[in-house]
Amino acid sequence: MHKSAAWPLALVYVGLVVYASLYPFAEWRDQGIAPWAFLGASLPRYWTSFDLAINVAGYAPLGGLLALGSLRTGRVRHAIVAPMLAASLLSLAMEMLQSYLPARIPSREDWLLNTLGAASGAVVVISLAKLGAIDRWSQIRARWFVPHSRGGIVLLALWPMALLFPPAVPFGLGQVLERLEEALGSQLVDTPFLEWLPVRDTELQPLVPGAEMVCVLLGLMIPCLLGFCVIRARIRRGLFVLMALGVGSAATALSAALSWGPVHAWAWLGLPVQVGMAMALLLSLGLTLVPWRSSAALLLLSLGIYLSLLNQAPESAYFAQTLHAWEQGRFIRFHGLAEWLGWLWPYATLVYVLSLIWQRDPKN
Repeated sequence: MHKSAAWPLALVYVGLVVYASLYPFAEWRDQGIAPWAFLGASLPRYWTSFDLAINVAGYAPLGGLLALGSLRTGRVRHAIVAPMLAASLLSLAMEMLQSYLPARIPSREDWLLNTLGAASGAVVVISLAKLGAIDRWSQIRARWFVPHSRGGIVLLALWPMALLFPPAVPFGLGQVLERLEEALGSQLVDTPFLEWLPVRDTELQPLVPGAEMVCVLLGLMIPCLLGFCVIRARIRRGLFVLMALGVGSAATALSAALSWGPVHAWAWLGLPVQVGMAMALLLSLGLTLVPWRSSAALLLLSLGIYLSLLNQAPESAYFAQTLHAWEQGRFIRFHGLAEWLGWLWPYATLVYVLSLIWQRDPKN
């Protein structure tokens, strides 16, 4: 039996909603008004089509995922009402919490539109189910993926999102050492534990072209090897390699375009990157023949080398400038979430593969 990926994806999307609703998580205080006061407020003076669209569209995927999860668990009767109520309560809680954030403005209209968006997402999923689209996906998943593949599918779906934050090296995820050292150092100031932190004789140096090529190579091979752990047929593994390379390149180009402008969408595609991508394509296609346990072992080895190399490099020189540019736009909340995904995705993959090796039947 294939367990539905709708529930873990819905949980991830709830995290996205909470992050987007409560960013920047700073200056919490009681402003002297009841958290539910916005329910009786007058209509807003300024209202744009963007506000309308983002509130409806933002909750539609959540309603759809919750409805899909209900269908997959046999709760057909509640596939519209339950997702709508759950999303409505989540939205209401977010609006009430915003009353304690001076930078945010709670709104009754936002809550109602969020509820409408979740209901519309649930209706779309139910309609697709009646048309047979959900059953069709189940058949495709059964042909492509092994039964215990839910976690792998979720991680593969999140990989392009993790690439949206500009890394120091293209496809370079999990670069946390420098930021972690700074955070720990600031927290341990004026304590005896500050001396416990390691001290480097020299600052981190940018990667040489050869090391950058290896990081690009491993950065593309890791999702491919993860796919090999959950994809059945070898020919489908080959198709997946091509899709992963295309989606990863498109996400990286989109990140560059959003960060530095459309003219620079492909500025990251230097010679080391091109060589790394070509080698990743050839090696990944060759590894489609290996069993899943060998793929898992190679994935763990690749993650170790990959994270070691990346965390010996400093953050991008344009990091502060890029972050400032993003803060001026409407995508900062989602961009900040992409940054967290970029930090944590390789470590979540590491945990998942270890659990897969521990639990999965050797015959599968």
